[in-house]
Amino acid sequence: MIPLSGRYIPKPGDVVVGTVTDVQTTFWLLDIGAPRWAPLHMTGTPWKIDVGETDRYLGVGDSVVVQVESLEATGRIGVTMNGEGLGKLEGGTIVRISPARIPRVVGRGGSMIQTITGQTGARVAIGQNGRIWVDGDAEAIRRVTEVLRMIEANGQRSGLTGRVESYLLATTPTGERGASGPIPPEDREPGPGDGADGAPDEPAWGGDSADPSSFGPADE
Repeated sequence: MIPLSGRYIPKPGDVVVGTVTDVQTTFWLLDIGAPRWAPLHMTGTPWKIDVGETDRYLGVGDSVVVQVESLEATGRIGVTMNGEGLGKLEGGTIVRISPARIPRVVGRGGSMIQTITGQTGARVAIGQNGRIWVDGDAEAIRRVTEVLRMIEANGQRSGLTGRVESYLLATTPTGERGASGPIPPEDREPGPGDGADGAPDEPAWGGDSADPSSFGPADE
C-alpha cells in the first residue's frame, strides 16, 4: 500500500476499496481507511461458505471492493460484497489519496481515468474512500502512482489536466502509444471554483473493461 494522505468518513451507499486485516470464523475485518475497521460477514459475499472456512476465500492482505450498508451507533461499519461491480481484486497495488481528490482522478464523464489507463495500460479501480487499486506491469503502476501524486498535490490548481497529459506523453515507452489521446476540451476537469468538488456515486474502473457509465456523474 502506498499512502498519500487523508482519512475517510464512511456513509451508507459508498463503494470503497478495502484490505483484509484479520480473518475470523464467520467474517473478515477490512481496513477501508475509516476510523474503525469494517467487518465483512460471510453472508455478505456471493460465496457459499461454511463456518470456519473463511480463510479459503480471503486472506490477510487481500483487497476487495465492497459497499457500505450501514453505520451503527456503536461505530460499527456494515459492508457487503453482494452487488454489481463488487468483489475480490486479484494482485495489484493499493494507492491511497484524499477522498476529496477522487472527482479529479475520475474526471468529467470519466475522461481523466480513461486517459490514465489508456496511456499506461494499467487496470484501475477507484473507491470513494480514496483507496485506488492499480494493476499492471511495474512501469505502468509507477506511472499511475506518479499521476496520483500529482493530483493529490495539485488538485486545487488550474492546469492539472495539462500536467497529467504532458507527464503521460513524456513517459510513454518508445514505440508505444496509449489507447487514449488528450482529453477533449469539453470533457476536461473544471478548475477551482468551477464545481470540481463533486463526488462520484460509484467507484471508477479503468482498463480494458472501462465503461464511462460506471464513473458516476460529471462534475458540473
